[in-house]
Amino acid sequence: MIHNRYLGAGLLACGLAFASITLAQEPDNSKTNKQAGATADQQRNNLSDRDLTKNIRKAIVADKSLSTYAHNVKVISQNGSVTLKGPVRSEDEKKTIVAKAVEVAGSSDKVTDELTVKPE
Repeated sequence: MIHNRYLGAGLLACGLAFASITLAQEPDNSKTNKQAGATADQQRNNLSDRDLTKNIRKAIVADKSLSTYAHNVKVISQNGSVTLKGPVRSEDEKKTIVAKAVEVAGSSDKVTDELTVKPE
């Protein structure tokens, strides 16, 4: 019985410590999300835009040379046009992501690059 009480207290302490750390951290792209322009909630729900977003996202995530930041960029499709938003770690990552989006979208004039470089 005593062991369970200590175990419960220890788990509670760990949970509280984790919660305080988590609450204290802000996402690095919170300011980016507040800026004007296309936002994720404006993603169209038609089949062609959903497929466009899905295929670009697959191409980005499949590239294991990209950082976690790059894997988490926002891909917003509206009427066959794509907006890319969010931070990446380098100009090379930015170029790689844009190239993948252009390849999937079929044309560079269908891709709007709003990616920002945020070095480590």
